[in-house]
Amino acid sequence: MKAKQNLENLEPRTDKRKNSSQNKEFAVVTYLFLTIFLGMIAYFTYFQIEKSEAFINSPYNARQDQFADQVIRGKIVSAQGDVLAETKVSADGTETRNYPYGRMFSHVVGYSVNGKSGIESISNFQLLRSHAFFLEKIYHDIKEEKNIGDTVVTTLDTSVQKAAYEALGQYQGAVIALVPSTGEILAMASKPDFEPNTIEADWNSITSLENQSSALLNRATQGLYPPGSTFKILTLFEYMKEHKDYKSYSYPCAGSIEKSGNAIHCFGNAVHGQEDLLTSFANSCNTSFAHIGLSLDLNQFAKQNEKLLFNSKLPCDFAYSKSQFSLDAKADDWEIMQTAIGQGKTLTTPYHLALLMSAIDNGGVLMKPYVTGQVTNYSGNIVSETSPVEFTRLFTKKESVLLKQYLQAVVTQGTASALISPNYSAGGKTGSAEYTDARDSHAWFVGYATDSKKKKEDLVVSVILEGAGTGSAYAVPAAKRVFEAYFQ
Repeated sequence: MKAKQNLENLEPRTDKRKNSSQNKEFAVVTYLFLTIFLGMIAYFTYFQIEKSEAFINSPYNARQDQFADQVIRGKIVSAQGDVLAETKVSADGTETRNYPYGRMFSHVVGYSVNGKSGIESISNFQLLRSHAFFLEKIYHDIKEEKNIGDTVVTTLDTSVQKAAYEALGQYQGAVIALVPSTGEILAMASKPDFEPNTIEADWNSITSLENQSSALLNRATQGLYPPGSTFKILTLFEYMKEHKDYKSYSYPCAGSIEKSGNAIHCFGNAVHGQEDLLTSFANSCNTSFAHIGLSLDLNQFAKQNEKLLFNSKLPCDFAYSKSQFSLDAKADDWEIMQTAIGQGKTLTTPYHLALLMSAIDNGGVLMKPYVTGQVTNYSGNIVSETSPVEFTRLFTKKESVLLKQYLQAVVTQGTASALISPNYSAGGKTGSAEYTDARDSHAWFVGYATDSKKKKEDLVVSVILEGAGTGSAYAVPAAKRVFEAYFQ
């Protein structure tokens, strides 16, 4: 009887333990689901605040244009406030995109029909958002009317863009101008161009197979060209790194150099006579630099150019082409000499050369280029601003100072003497890039200028004029027009 009572006393304890175990399991499951739920809430909040705009703003997001059902596409303006693109709304509600400057900004501003290009593509999301006053937005929503989209304030300088566009004249080619200390793009012109106000009507003729002009191609960022003598900057740089005694370099230019049955001539068969490294560079002596090329460690040369963004992605918001460099220890003498003077298989864009020159002028540091300075609502209240960002260091400060000495000599005593001005001091490199057996050449110049009065930041300009001839005769005057427009 006593044993039975003891068993009865034990039974509730067993139930209590069982219930306690079940309660613990229930609590674990509850806390687990609560943790997951709170985690989802936290991520949703984070996504809404930090990531949603970047996700929606992706160029691959086809949903962006749905915003156009509620928003009138905003304006694109220059840094001075000049309207570069705006949407006109007629009495019946029809919307027409208008480009007051027409062809002048065609490639950099772009178009917004039949796809998008230029800033119209880069800033599509911002142009289709509205940060108008919230009561105004509520009022429009009630009346089922569209809100006015935000304004994209670019870094483009109207006067510098005008000078760049006009400097191209009747030539196909490109001009790009940017501020090396910040990365601000002030001008980007390309020809042949197109009329953005009639792009929809002209589309079939512009894109037809019979039309070989490639008018939609932005040659500043997408045009690939042999760099000609502008590439001697990199040949010079590699030689200096490999030869600590570069100041003792000496070469007797006789106007031509022959190797393995092939000859390279200085432009116009000029005979420069005895030269050191500085005068070889200032005179753009082909024979001296072909000779220098034969002395280089080709594997080190290739590694250097990879570091300098050849065959690499570039910091660029626009559609662009990668520059190409291919030279290794298996190359023969002819290919080496051709490559050293900027011919051979090397190809580059005006944009890439502008990046290299920007880094040299900026103490070796390349800033990330940008073209959108601010986004404001249509009333002018700032929504967001772009701050300068360092992309990478391409040269040491000592290297950049040294290279600038050589680039300045090109102006003070060499092929770019037309850039001597009381308004600024300049440095750079000319180039004449042959592209046919008849020795027809593209005219190149890439360089920088510093304000004599120290009131403005330095400016870098890169110019190519297709088939024009020598860089000194054609590209340098084009660059001069841009420098003068900026430093006036």
